[in-house]
Amino acid sequence: MATTADDVWQLLAELTTAQKETDLQLKEVSQQQKENAQQLKETDLQLKEVSQQQKKTDRQIKELGKQIGGLGAKFGSFTEGLALPSMEKILRQRFGMEIISPSVRASKEGQHRSIDVLAYTNGNLNTAYIVEVKSHAREDSIIQLKSILQRFRTFFSEHKDKQLYAILAAVDMSPELREKTLQEGFYVARIHDQVFELDIPENFQPQSY
Repeated sequence: MATTADDVWQLLAELTTAQKETDLQLKEVSQQQKENAQQLKETDLQLKEVSQQQKKTDRQIKELGKQIGGLGAKFGSFTEGLALPSMEKILRQRFGMEIISPSVRASKEGQHRSIDVLAYTNGNLNTAYIVEVKSHAREDSIIQLKSILQRFRTFFSEHKDKQLYAILAAVDMSPELREKTLQEGFYVARIHDQVFELDIPENFQPQSY
């Protein structure tokens, strides 16, 4: 069948329509690509802002940790300062200690030891007391005190012949922890009306190290 002029014109019209539809689709695709690119830029910007905010938050958390740590150290020093006058009175009047030294630190062979209060006397009594002061006593307070007692003569060889006793002084201590402390043979001192007092039963027998 021969192709007529009308067939050719019809085909050209169809091709023109198809080309217009293709151009329109290409424009839509191009517009979508532009929109996607814009969204990607916005997403990148948002991610950068989130990253900057996270860094800022991390710095704030780090600074807060430093402040809390500093506050804890200050409160610990405050508690030790609060305990010292009344503990000094107990150590002198009840136990006959002549030398009472707060915040004693010793180093030997690269190792270090710190004691809140060290009290001792020579002569016939020849005894030493270690006092650990805590704002809030916990299970590890007993472990820490044991460790100090066990290694005391290594760091303080000048007192190696003395009888050695321990006192755990605390602003806050649970009844259960008090019982465990007494069972270990340690004296317990509790704060009452801003003064530390011994909190032990009448038949208490301290453990000598």
